[in-house]
Amino acid sequence: MRTMRVALVQFEAGDDVADNLSRAAAMAAEAAVDSDLVILPEYVQFRGSAAGFRASAAPVPGPTTQPFAGVAREYGVWVLAGSHAEASGDPQRPYNTAALFGRTGGLVARYRKLHLFDVAVDDGPSDDESARVTPGDRAVVARLEDARLGLSICYDLRFPELYRALAAAGATLLAVPAVFTERTGRDHWEPLLRARAIENGAWVLAAAACGHGGPGAIPAWGHSMVVDPWGRVIATAGAGEAIVRAEIDLGLADDARRQIPNLANRRPDALPPLRDVELAGG
Repeated sequence: MRTMRVALVQFEAGDDVADNLSRAAAMAAEAAVDSDLVILPEYVQFRGSAAGFRASAAPVPGPTTQPFAGVAREYGVWVLAGSHAEASGDPQRPYNTAALFGRTGGLVARYRKLHLFDVAVDDGPSDDESARVTPGDRAVVARLEDARLGLSICYDLRFPELYRALAAAGATLLAVPAVFTERTGRDHWEPLLRARAIENGAWVLAAAACGHGGPGAIPAWGHSMVVDPWGRVIATAGAGEAIVRAEIDLGLADDARRQIPNLANRRPDALPPLRDVELAGG
């Protein structure tokens, strides 16, 4: 049996970058003990005002990711350092970037969030992430020894076509660092995570932010969880800071895909662009 020990860090970032990095790195180091892969949440370096977010932008790799590269190197683990404001060509709109470090501390993969959170929920959050973030332009799958890890961030979770593309490219692990809002998380977080696991026969590893964050931030739902390829939640956190640990059987993805071969049975040839789909029945 091929197994991997994973640890999800559920963390509340505020508007003090140095304090966030110090506390998050300490939790990552704690999580790294007896683990192979540590995952932190979205916006781990800053949660607060748009101006503060822009001011926190730095190169990736760079000063905000260096502490997590150090944890990877010191403990000999893989570390997905959540997501960070990565400096772009537009100082008003950094990238929202997830950075994966290998066991020796080197940057292995960098994923820039594709889908930006431009929403207005009745009696809930209103945000315009695209006003402060430049979107990425490609999906990313990273090889982790015996497995492939598909990268995503938060709002990406609502776009199943991304996860299907990651699975089709060989990903059997799907990472979802997130700041899922409290208002939507109550109803949508777990069903969406389980759906992505079921439809792709893949492990879903969702490290969530929690708490209110700094001034200007939207309250986060927390409830980080590990979902197996059959859609079962095998480990989860509550609403506060926590480390969620699980030893996962990498072979379960193969088992799920053998029993329900939806990846093999899909029909991309029958799915033309939407403008060419026939609307039957008038």
